[in-house]
Amino acid sequence: MNRAGLAIALAVAAVVGVVFAGFPSLDIAVSALFYEPQTHRFVVGGGAWEAARETASWIITLLVAPAFLAVIGKLLMPRRRMLIEGRAALLLVTTLALGPGILANQIMKQHSGRMRPADIVELGGIHQFTPWWDLRGECSENCSFIAGEPSGAFWTFAPAALAPPQWRVLAYGGALGFGALVGFLRIAAGGHFFTDVVFAGVLMFLLVWTAHGLVYRWPATRISEDSIERPLVRVGEALRGGLAALARRIAGRPGKPS
Repeated sequence: MNRAGLAIALAVAAVVGVVFAGFPSLDIAVSALFYEPQTHRFVVGGGAWEAARETASWIITLLVAPAFLAVIGKLLMPRRRMLIEGRAALLLVTTLALGPGILANQIMKQHSGRMRPADIVELGGIHQFTPWWDLRGECSENCSFIAGEPSGAFWTFAPAALAPPQWRVLAYGGALGFGALVGFLRIAAGGHFFTDVVFAGVLMFLLVWTAHGLVYRWPATRISEDSIERPLVRVGEALRGGLAALARRIAGRPGKPS
């Protein structure tokens, strides 16, 4: 998560944004590579995509599971060490919630207005195509921009940022490849345009880059491990105290007469 990565992400966004804004038909041309006019279908069918979606979901779940388990474990056993570092858990959980959860699926996909490739006239549908920057499309919800599943796949930049230094470049490459593969499958299934996928990757990287800076890199905002664990200890002990009091109350309650 250094400035070189930021520069690359911004350069990709600028080049793709300008080129596909100036020549929006390129988006249609890329999707048309996977469209079969004779059958009015895209080359990746529903069954193949669903299998890929389930696999990708399991990968993401496995990567974020240690963070949730660490928080739950700390609440249940406040005096025990967390399964993983608290800052790491914070980074993973918040970026997953803010990125794929809120930014992609709740904000952009609900308001972009962009119809999916399979829905436009040029590719067998009945709706009008709009370029990536145009919010005046006919879609009213769950729209094409930005790509949802690829956003989740590109979120894996977050666990990659936590990899040991000697493995970090490889981890970033894996996250990039994972996001690109899921994005390619969505394009080939007629679910998203090329720019939907590219901007999903760029926005997820920028989110992770910013969150990592806030938590780890920037002195003004850097979070200590104690500042994360202390509130969890207090909440965990309060929960344990409340449950203990409830158990005592239940145990001391007189039984019903027989």
